Amino acid sequence: MVFKNIILAYDGSDNAKRALDVAIDLAKKYESKLTIIEVVDTAVLTGMGLAPIPSEVINQVYDKAKRDVEEAKEKALSNGVKNVETVTLEGDPATAILDYVGKSGADLIVTGSRGLSAIKRLFLESVSSRLVHESKIPVLVMK
Repeated sequence: MVFKNIILAYDGSDNAKRALDVAIDLAKKYESKLTIIEVVDTAVLTGMGLAPIPSEVINQVYDKAKRDVEEAKEKALSNGVKNVETVTLEGDPATAILDYVGKSGADLIVTGSRGLSAIKRLFLESVSSRLVHESKIPVLVMK
């Protein structure tokens, strides 16, 4: 199977950085387009009791997301990937990624695992788990 349009769901975590390395290797091997996506989940901030969310907090979160994807893009370019895009979205991460994937013509999603504990897994479904279960294209999850 040849992957020509790879989406990397990225958040700057250690597992996401491992996923970035794999996405770079695949994009180089297949001469693929690599799109690096980070989703700003403002609902998490609301859940932390910060509603209404001060604009400076939102700006800081967006700035971090933009820095994350730009750093990842620089790494991909410096490692030989020729076609790299970055996207910063807002909303529920899994939903936003799946919506973007549906419109992009992507043929592979690469993501890091969140590594939830057994207790947290009872209450929360990780982004990677939702991507695996709901995606119509292959998903590669790095631990």
